[in-house]
Amino acid sequence: MNTRLPEHIRARIDSVLDSVDADLRARYPGAGERIQPVHTAYVPADRATAQTPAEWGATASELLHRHADFLVGLDVTGSLPAVRRQLAERPVQDMRIDFEDGYGFRDDADEDAAAKAAGEALAAWADQPGGPVSFGVRTKGLAANERRRALRTLELVLDGAGDALPGFVFTVPKIRAAEQVSAIVDLCTGLERGHGLPERSLRFELQIESPQAIIAPDGTAPIAKMLHLADGRCSALHFGTYDYTAACGIAATDQALDHPAADFAKSVMQVAAAQTGVWICDGSTQIVPDADPEGAMANHHRLVDRALRRGFYQGWDMHPGHLITRWLATYDFFRSASEVAVPRLIAYLDRRDGGVMDEPATAEALANTVLRGLRAGAFTEDELLATAPDLTSEVLLDLAARRVRPA
Repeated sequence: MNTRLPEHIRARIDSVLDSVDADLRARYPGAGERIQPVHTAYVPADRATAQTPAEWGATASELLHRHADFLVGLDVTGSLPAVRRQLAERPVQDMRIDFEDGYGFRDDADEDAAAKAAGEALAAWADQPGGPVSFGVRTKGLAANERRRALRTLELVLDGAGDALPGFVFTVPKIRAAEQVSAIVDLCTGLERGHGLPERSLRFELQIESPQAIIAPDGTAPIAKMLHLADGRCSALHFGTYDYTAACGIAATDQALDHPAADFAKSVMQVAAAQTGVWICDGSTQIVPDADPEGAMANHHRLVDRALRRGFYQGWDMHPGHLITRWLATYDFFRSASEVAVPRLIAYLDRRDGGVMDEPATAEALANTVLRGLRAGAFTEDELLATAPDLTSEVLLDLAARRVRPA
């Protein structure tokens, strides 16, 4: 290529920009191949057993049966039969045994016993055909008054489990400073060496529930720094609805997952984690299907649908009844979205005029939507190919990676 640019100037530009390119590739590798679960179910440590996932599924199935007529009104795509199957086959995709707020402070002997039992329960889940695909514990936080207890509990859980199980992750609550993440990385390295675990086998999640994690004293957004201090071990950011809104001074009557203060925090999390491969998990609602089952289910369905439309594809579930509306809202969302996405992808591949001239970035988003629907079980690949024979999983992956050009 002819140019009047002096060679030494071009070499200097290449040197600077090649370094930038390498740094960006390392820090922002993209979504990766991990499949994000649709939810994380939380169960207090004193209630967790090997049977917990199956019990949640049975309770949810019974609740669905009792309120089927009401749920039909929420079902916009005929997804209830698929929800019933999901509750029977694998009701919980991801589960945490909670040693923090859901458990509280107990005598050390009591928590020691609960931690060992939790590890045994996790090992049992790993062997169950319909058990969670991923699982772990939420420890207490890293503040001085609970740090030692958190570390001891984590060690005892690993002892009870036998080793670092595939799919195991631990959640660290109330993260407030980037330096805490460096300490967690050191903890992982130390536990792997001390327990004879495979190198880099331990992964963690950061629970964002403090304003200081969103805006630091110097005005920066520390979450981005946290992710890049995590040495590739941070798998997700989880939002803590009630601690965060309480810390922001929101009145108890207005604390909610859809409060503007919560939306702002989650938007910062979303931007910080974009293209890093770290998942974002929406928070929880304290309204559960007990006193008013149908009101609670309607509320949860609305919140899940709202989160999905804002790009938050995973959220906490705190009650077996939440499984019903989690799966129903998720299936409805991806079935409806794919009805729009599939014709547009076909038109993009053929470069036909479908009323919208989509660009590669939009084709990427459309393909990712269909892929998420497939992975969530909203529809099967056979069902997709029946309407769009060219949209195989391989083609969708190529579109998502922008490896496919339109005809």
